[in-house]
Amino acid sequence: MAKKKFYFNPETLSYEQIEHTFAHWLKQLLIHALSGLSLGAVFFFVFVTTVQSPEEKQLSEEKRNMQAQYKLLERQFDEAQEVLTDLQQRDDNLYRVVFQADPIPLAVRKGSSANTEFYEQLLDMTNSEIVVSTTKRMNELKKEIYIQSKSYDDLVVMAQNKEVMLECLPAIQPVLNKDLTRMASGYGWRIDPVYHTRRFHEGMDFTAPIGTDIFATGNGTVFSAGWQQGYGNCVQINHGYGYVTLYGHMSSIKARVGQKVKRGDVIGLVGSTGKSTGPHLHYEVHLKGKVMNPQNYYFLDLSPAEYDKMVQMSNNSGQMFD
Repeated sequence: MAKKKFYFNPETLSYEQIEHTFAHWLKQLLIHALSGLSLGAVFFFVFVTTVQSPEEKQLSEEKRNMQAQYKLLERQFDEAQEVLTDLQQRDDNLYRVVFQADPIPLAVRKGSSANTEFYEQLLDMTNSEIVVSTTKRMNELKKEIYIQSKSYDDLVVMAQNKEVMLECLPAIQPVLNKDLTRMASGYGWRIDPVYHTRRFHEGMDFTAPIGTDIFATGNGTVFSAGWQQGYGNCVQINHGYGYVTLYGHMSSIKARVGQKVKRGDVIGLVGSTGKSTGPHLHYEVHLKGKVMNPQNYYFLDLSPAEYDKMVQMSNNSGQMFD
């Protein structure tokens, strides 16, 4: 039996029994209900965050295993990248140098070819960040390996064509000059014989009597034969592999545009046409659009001792004829 409760009424100066209304009982019920729900929610949160179900334990273990495997995969990626980087450096700095081929641009090696929409689709998958990161690295590595493999295929072709390439290189002197008495001026800064100012001489001058034979210094195709400002009667030969040679101041041209020539073929005769102060041949070697020092391209024509003598002679100030 519930105890009765009383309160002191100051007006009647007596204790009166407390009568609870329906609203009071409803309020008490709501207070107890909310307290119970709050306590239950706290208990549920603590339980959920601290206690794992067997399925959750299994998933957590699988996640740890996957993360460990991913770290191992990362190390393997790094090791493969180191090997590939070494191959790329040897390719650019050794193999391609031997064949005088341009290195592969970094933009080609590292350029992105992945489909970004594909990566966005991966983001919706489970463990998406790991999947996307691994997929990106794999795609990048696969592309670099493909580019490197293609480069080695090109080098194999170059090696197979090495003999043809050697026949095309400008590798002899353009006039008969065994005793080296016909070289007048080498490559470099010289005093212009006409204007008497300092000027860069982009070739080598060989003195010889008018009518002396001029030889193609390597196999190639004549792409220019005629009068050229400053050079007079001039012939230019495209040897392929980036090489072009120029022969100026001829008295007579013995080659025509489009003609295939071989090393040693007579393409003209020494003269003094154009800007010239005396009979001579002006000879230039160009590689991929850049003017080169011709003294580096007589290795089939001179002995080591003769080559050293020629280098010493070409490095002096000499006399320019053009």
